[in-house]
Order: sequence, then C-alpha cells, then structure tokens
Amino acid sequence: MPIQARATRMELLQLRKRTALARRGHKLLKDKLDELMRQFKILIAEYMGARQHLERELENAYREFLVARASMRSAALYDALRYPGAVARVSTTTRRVMNLTLPVFIVTVEGSFLNYGMFDTTPELDHSLEVYARVLPAIVRLAGQEKAIGLLAAEIDRTRRRVNALEYILIPELEQTVATIRLKLEEIERGNLTRLMKVKKMAEGRREASRAGHSQTATV
Repeated sequence: MPIQARATRMELLQLRKRTALARRGHKLLKDKLDELMRQFKILIAEYMGARQHLERELENAYREFLVARASMRSAALYDALRYPGAVARVSTTTRRVMNLTLPVFIVTVEGSFLNYGMFDTTPELDHSLEVYARVLPAIVRLAGQEKAIGLLAAEIDRTRRRVNALEYILIPELEQTVATIRLKLEEIERGNLTRLMKVKKMAEGRREASRAGHSQTATV
C-alpha cells in the first residue's frame, strides 16, 4: 500500500530522496549479506573438516581406553586417573567479521597427564590419554567455531529480513507513492492549464466584444 503523503512538489522531492537512500541502503545490506554468507561457508567448511578429524581421533582414543579398562583392574584404573597431573587453561580473544565480534578460544596445557605408575597400567591407557590431551585444544576450538557459526547465522537471518523488507516492502511503497503524487501533480497541472486557457479565451472574448463596441460607436 502507498505511503500517506500530501500531493506537493516538496513532498515528491523528499520521497524521491528517501527512495534513493533506501536503494543505497538495500545495496549495502545486500553486499553485507553476500560477505556474511561467504564467511559462513568458509567457517562451515573449516568446522566440518575439524569435526571429522576430531571424531576419528576420539574414536581411536575411546577404543584404546576401552581396551585399557578391560585389561586393568577397576581400582588400578581409578587410582591412575584419580589425581590429574596436567591443568588446561583456556584464554579467549576475538576477531571481527563485518560488524560481528566472534570468539576465539585458545587452550594451553601445563603439567604432564602421565603422573601415575607404570606397574598397574597398560600402554593402551597411555595412548588414549595422549590422544585426549592432543585433541583437547581442538575440542575447545570447535566450541568457539560453533559459537561463531551461531552468531553468523543469526546475523545473516537479521540482515536477510532487512534486505527483504527494503526490497519487497519499503522501496515498492515509496515508488508507488512517488508515482501517485506525480500523477496527481500532473492532473493538477492539466486542470490549471485548462482553467488558464478558459480565462484566456474569456479575456479574448471580452476584448473582441470591446473592439466591436468601439467600432459601432465610431460608425455612428
């Protein structure tokens, strides 16, 4: 539906400026949406590759740990894992993508996870813990990527709604209102021109009548 506006030339000029501004805003938002989609695809590809690699590593670690659990006494396994010898610390930073601030998680491990005796433990336990220690930073990085993907997806959705609102609602309404006002102004101009022509014709008629009256007076 057209926007309610008065049929004046000033209003027409303002609506044309609003239409041009809306078109520029639509182009900027469309460019932003394209860049967000490009970054989203890159992040998804990185995430899927890292996740598949991580799943393979964890599958091997789980297999090794199950073998160790089956071949060790429960008390010995619990004693070996009771007191951790390594501490993982997570630090955070950020990176900017368009107007978004995306989190980046960095993991540092201090100490040794192999802080148990070798007499009651098996090599499979060592191998599984080695894998867990190796993939822990990848797990945390993956969590950061998942959060970034969620933020990008939400921003893409918001930007797409704005682009659609401009493209399918605001700009068509402005264009329709501009066209309606232009038609009304043209109609008013035609009416004024018609009235001017009638006034001119009436004035010419009066002049002709006046001339005719003067001619008759001169003849008499």
